[in-house]
Amino acid sequence: VQLQASGGGLVQAGESLRLSCAASGSAIFSADTMGWFRQAPGKMRELVASITSGGSANYADSVKARFTISRDNAKNMVYLQMNSLKPEDTAVYYCNALLPSDLRTPVFAWGQGTLVTVSS
Repeated sequence: VQLQASGGGLVQAGESLRLSCAASGSAIFSADTMGWFRQAPGKMRELVASITSGGSANYADSVKARFTISRDNAKNMVYLQMNSLKPEDTAVYYCNALLPSDLRTPVFAWGQGTLVTVSS
């Protein structure tokens, strides 16, 4: 499975970005719960949003009400709409499938992330 995130960039605080993740090589994408993770400089990678195959979403408290995760199973794509961005959202963002047992642990090797930089 290959996971490639895109859509990052440099924005000012308060602006928006939409990230995309393309998953290839898996025949079971539509059955997987997918997640967006991020890793800020000097910090651990953290799960910020997840979405089940049926479209139910969960968010970390730090992004709740600002970020929206969505998916298009027909295209094997996952998206993250990020609004009202803050400097603390600055990180490299990655997507991955999540283990069904806990819906937090990533399944596959990390693919290419996309850098989001928010200036104040």
